[in-house]
Amino acid sequence: MSGLEIRELECFIALADELHFGRAGERLYVSQSRVSQLLRDLERRIGTRLVERSSRRVRLTPAGERFLAELRPAYERLSATVDAARESARGVTGRLRIGFQGTADARLMGAIADFQERHPGCVTEIVEVPFADPFGAVRHGDVDTAIVLLPVEEPDLVLGPLFSRQQQTVAVSVRHPFAGRGSLDAAELAGLPLISATAPAPAYWRAAQAPSPVPAPEVRTLQEGLTLVAAERGAMLLCRPTAEYHGRRDVTFVPVEGVPDSVLGMVWRRDEETERVRAFARAVGAGGSVRAVGSVRAVGSVGSVGTLA
Repeated sequence: MSGLEIRELECFIALADELHFGRAGERLYVSQSRVSQLLRDLERRIGTRLVERSSRRVRLTPAGERFLAELRPAYERLSATVDAARESARGVTGRLRIGFQGTADARLMGAIADFQERHPGCVTEIVEVPFADPFGAVRHGDVDTAIVLLPVEEPDLVLGPLFSRQQQTVAVSVRHPFAGRGSLDAAELAGLPLISATAPAPAYWRAAQAPSPVPAPEVRTLQEGLTLVAAERGAMLLCRPTAEYHGRRDVTFVPVEGVPDSVLGMVWRRDEETERVRAFARAVGAGGSVRAVGSVRAVGSVGSVGTLA
C-alpha cells in the first residue's frame, strides 16, 4: 500500500467500466494522457499488466479481472465510509422520506416527532406505500426507509428496529356466522378464505398475512380487501389498531387467539444507509414518545393503502 493513490484506483475502475481511455478521462474530468499515466503508475506498483490496449480495443488482462473483482467492493465500502463520516460531520440535514403502510400509529408518530426535535435541520416527509408492494418504494428509491409488516426476508434490505406488537383480528361481514363471536382460535381461522395481497408483494409475505389454505381473492389495497369482506367474498386478517381505524358498519373484527402477533419493522436499502436513516432508526428503537407532530410534511402516496399496526 506504500504510496498508493486513490486516484489510480478510481482511474482503473473507470477504465474497466468504459473500456475506453477517452471516456474514462471524461468521467474523471482528466485528459486521456492522464488516464494512461495513472494506469501505468498503478501497474508499476502492482507489478503486472492490468489492461491490454490495441488500436482496435481495450480489455482487462486476467490479472486485471481478478484485481477488479476484489477492488470494487473494497472501494465502494471505502467511499461509503468517507461519505458517512462527511455526513456525520455536517450533522443530520437534508430530507428523510419515511414510508408507511395504511395508518401511522402513535408510536411511529412519536418517533418522527423525536427525530424532528433532535434534528431540526432535516425535513421529514411521510409517504404512503402500497399494501401489495411493501418493499418496492424503498427498493426503487421513492422513500429512504419504510415501516412495514413483518416478515422481511429481502437480502438487499436491512431490517432495523421492531415495534408495535399487536393482537390479530379477523375482519368478517356482519352477516358471517362468526360475526357475533368474542374470539376465534387458530384452527377456526385456518378454515376461512383469507384475502391476501397480490404481487409484487413476495409470496412468503402474502402467506404470513393470510395463513389459510382456503382459496380467496387477492387485492392491491386494504380498502379493496375490506370491500370484498363486506361482500362476503372472504375474511381478512388485520391487527387491532388497523381494525379500529378502518371500522365500518358492514364489517366486524373478531380477535384471534393462538396466532403470532402483528409486528412492524423499519427497513432500508443495504447500500443506501445514511446518517439520516441511522438517526431515525435510533428514534424508532428508543420508542418515540406520544405527542403531536407539527413539523412533519405529508406528501401523499406512492401507491395504494395498506395495513399498518
